[in-house]
Amino acid sequence: MTADWVTNILELLGQYGFFGITIALMIEVIPSEVVLGYGGYLISNGDISFFAALLAGIIGGTIAQLFLYWLGVYGGRPFFEKYGKFLLIKRSHLDAAELWFNKYGTIVIFTARFIPIVRHAISIPAGIARMPFHQFLIYTIAAMLPWTILFLLIGMQLNQHWNSISVVASAYIKPIILIACFSLLLYFSYHYFIKEKK
Repeated sequence: MTADWVTNILELLGQYGFFGITIALMIEVIPSEVVLGYGGYLISNGDISFFAALLAGIIGGTIAQLFLYWLGVYGGRPFFEKYGKFLLIKRSHLDAAELWFNKYGTIVIFTARFIPIVRHAISIPAGIARMPFHQFLIYTIAAMLPWTILFLLIGMQLNQHWNSISVVASAYIKPIILIACFSLLLYFSYHYFIKEKK
């Protein structure tokens, strides 16, 4: 169950429909799955269309990641070590995200979106490494699409019980993590095979 303050914020932002969902995802104070779950509830209530909620989810989530990307470009790691706590980013998040990015490269911008801890901070090492912006944007939007659809659908199904989404979501997130990791394994096995063949 979600905390009362989270429910109060979402109910307030929910009055603004598209813009409320977008803003809630941009500031990333509340986990995206909870915001999208509430968005699904708004859809089932007839307060917003599925397409509008989907668009809000993709735009809001992408803007939040672009913000971290540009801070990585211009502020670097020292900025986050000093001010990261104000963005709810811990040193452990930075360490994990950098490890994944350095180990797996740019493709991890897509797969890491589905993995807790790494998901929240993976845009930072991408910015620090000055990953090409268009590539970063494509991978980010590509990951936001299935993530947004999934939790909007779960929220629609839960309806007024949307605040149980954190519990329900865990049953979906675990297999998603396994699929993401397996995809990385296949990707690097393929590239290793091609490299060896050459």
